[in-house]
Amino acid sequence: MQLAVQIERFPLRQVFRIARGAKTEAPVVVAELTQNGVRGRGECGPNARYGETVESVAATIESVRGAVEAGLDRTGLQALLKPGAARNALDCAFWDLEAKQAGKPAWQLAGLATPKPVHTVLTISLDDPDKMEAAARAAADLPLLKLKLAGDGNDVPRVAAVRRGAPQARLIADANEGYRREFLIADAPQLAALGIEMLEQPLPAAEDEFLRDFDSPLPLGADESAHALDSLPALIGKYSVVNIKLDKTGGLTEALALAKAAREAGFEIMVGCMLGSSLGMAPGVLVAQMAKYVDLDAPLLLAKDRVPALAYTGVQIAPPDPALWG
Repeated sequence: MQLAVQIERFPLRQVFRIARGAKTEAPVVVAELTQNGVRGRGECGPNARYGETVESVAATIESVRGAVEAGLDRTGLQALLKPGAARNALDCAFWDLEAKQAGKPAWQLAGLATPKPVHTVLTISLDDPDKMEAAARAAADLPLLKLKLAGDGNDVPRVAAVRRGAPQARLIADANEGYRREFLIADAPQLAALGIEMLEQPLPAAEDEFLRDFDSPLPLGADESAHALDSLPALIGKYSVVNIKLDKTGGLTEALALAKAAREAGFEIMVGCMLGSSLGMAPGVLVAQMAKYVDLDAPLLLAKDRVPALAYTGVQIAPPDPALWG
């Protein structure tokens, strides 16, 4: 077994803003495993919110080179590395390698049904209300839009502007931990009245115990509060939707386990992503088969995706071709 690690950067079409800041590129780390001439790849999107950089994640992957090249397998990887971006890249590379060695698609190896196309949300970046309205108007014919909010007292005008721009679209919103309690109490009924059907992570993860006694007028989704399988019990009674991101679960292996456990616990599933290319989104399409909400639009935000890429027809995503992954 041979391991190669590479840092890549994909420029975005335009500035992407959330409550924590703005980005102009999608930096990713790619892990490549080669055995007997067969290659498997996995991509991750390190996130500063969790103390990750592309350099630190690449170094973590390099730190297990000896174990990988000595015969580590995907099962052993789960115990060797903690959940996070580094394990995600390696875990997905193992899945890709196993699929190509077996001559079977990854979904079949995972015991899943034949995957079908899924529809992703299109994300509208955080901005002034008039700019968000213009973005919504340009996407008004799409079925589901996701709005980035800030919890800064100006979100209701933002949502009202988006609703004017896209009066027929379904809307969900993501505050990325931006709200304080008093703003959430004031805004939530108005967001619900404007047709927001789910609000992701309104409060900081460290402060979300408040949600246990909060009579929310709309469903709440756990994002920064949801990580790997062991984070699930603490979400019960606070949220009704769990956003599963492979960069947080540490790969497809644990993402599938989390999705199964979350559904059994009565949660709706959302599949999300960090910024990245089609290679990073491809494994998520398998988890998306179980999801109510799919947020795998990152390649649509890139100035240029990798080749081969996922096939997007508008916001419909076809299952990944094995030439890309799996």
